[in-house]
Amino acid sequence: MPTATLHDGTRIAYEIHGSGPALLLPVDPVPKEGARAEELRRWGMDPALGRTLADGLGDAFQVIAFDYEGHRMRHPAAALTPDHLTPDHLTPDHLAVDLLAVADAAGAGRFAYYGYSWLALAGLQLALRTDRLAALAMGGFPPLGGPYAQMLRVTTAAHAMAQRPKTPAGSGGGGEYDWSSVEIAADGAQTAQFLGLYQALAGFDEAAAQSRIGCPRLCFAGSADVIPYGPEWGGVTVDMAGPLTRDRARLEAAGWQVRVLDGLDHTGAMQPGAVLPVLRPWLAEAYTG
Repeated sequence: MPTATLHDGTRIAYEIHGSGPALLLPVDPVPKEGARAEELRRWGMDPALGRTLADGLGDAFQVIAFDYEGHRMRHPAAALTPDHLTPDHLTPDHLAVDLLAVADAAGAGRFAYYGYSWLALAGLQLALRTDRLAALAMGGFPPLGGPYAQMLRVTTAAHAMAQRPKTPAGSGGGGEYDWSSVEIAADGAQTAQFLGLYQALAGFDEAAAQSRIGCPRLCFAGSADVIPYGPEWGGVTVDMAGPLTRDRARLEAAGWQVRVLDGLDHTGAMQPGAVLPVLRPWLAEAYTG
């Protein structure tokens, strides 16, 4: 399997599906199997989410699929702290460097990008650092009114919990995924890299960034994508849907096509059955328009 070298010297595998205009897709193209697949199904998730997306787009686009989140969990970037900076920490600049490295390795000069949740955030940072984007699609994270401060609180709490002794995690029994009660299985190095990322984004000016994005752009979220976290998680509410509905006119004036998916929460709106009907026709129009 071909690989690309990331900013910290680690190598990430990628797969190419289909042919046509290039699409950078940071998803795991290898379906989950066994007990893990059953657990995901109980929570209403597609255990082959990445592969289903790649297959659903591969007849019209050259899909470059790579498990960036999984790679960062297996190979955590160095934490960003005020008294110990290294060339390897996870910053917005390094996110862009990593994504461009995959595009370069795959031979994609100009390409579209789709990311969901924090990987949508990564796409926004990429768009501010390259003129190679043909289109940008952000799912599950708003390009204006993003919950940066709230995510900093949540990742601070997650990092603290990751350093405590673990207790056995419960398994899902169906129904809506309760993000606020998830047992932290990550270790301190894994959570520290994301804490550093949100620290680096603390002063990010979303409004000023809008005029620097020149490509077609799409943002979407489920209408029920609102996650209240308890006191142990910082006592904040992470609202991905609200900014899209409250600031729709402002977003559209800034050049975004906005879609709110009725009734879906954060998990539901990332599933291929919700994403493909929105993303596929929009990408085709973005490339031909």
